[in-house]
Amino acid sequence: MGRGRVQLKRIENKINRQVTFSKRRAGLLKKANEISVLCDAEVALIIFSTKGKLFQFSSDSCMERIIERYERYSYAERQQLVANAQGPNANWTLEHAKLKARVEVLQRNQRHFMGEDLQGLSMRELQNLEQQLDSALKQIRSRKNQIMYENISLLQKKEKALNEQNNSLAKKIKGKEKATTEQTHQLELQDNYTVAPQTSENLNIRGMPQDRSDNEEDNDNEEGIQTNASANILLPNWMIPPTNE
Repeated sequence: MGRGRVQLKRIENKINRQVTFSKRRAGLLKKANEISVLCDAEVALIIFSTKGKLFQFSSDSCMERIIERYERYSYAERQQLVANAQGPNANWTLEHAKLKARVEVLQRNQRHFMGEDLQGLSMRELQNLEQQLDSALKQIRSRKNQIMYENISLLQKKEKALNEQNNSLAKKIKGKEKATTEQTHQLELQDNYTVAPQTSENLNIRGMPQDRSDNEEDNDNEEGIQTNASANILLPNWMIPPTNE
């Protein structure tokens, strides 16, 4: 005998209603997981119990992505329907509602990333949030290390350029010092060459009477006597002084 068809209505017994809720909830979550795996579909399931407790399932690591996608598609469809029914003025109303909903989602995500309003999150949501924060920290550290390596490489290039410039300036200074030294040496040699000939000439002029030989002196004396004699002979008589005998 087969199972009869169950009439769908609210279960009045509180205990039976809670048991049925737990069983059907577990089956629904199982079916959502199966369809997401078998059909490669994006599935988001949200369940609130009569006491306000949240139960959810998301095939994606972030439930908000699926919700934003749903809002984007649903608002687009409603926008098209209202635009066809009411005219172009309704587009601004739907666009405002769409943007307002997106802003609220982003603000809620921002509070979660800042560690605020975490009381309503389940264990799975907290794990997803932790994974997102870890991934963000890895990206931040990777970018920071990349910037540090780039700065170190830039500083090394600057250091190399400064060393090359320093070496070039040192070579120029050495060349100028060498040229100055050679010029000073040449000036000193020129001064020595100009002073030395004058001194030797003076010494030679002053030393000539001393270096003359006795023969040369005798010749000079004889030439002087002959000159005087010839001079006496050539003098006229009126120029000869009288002699006292």
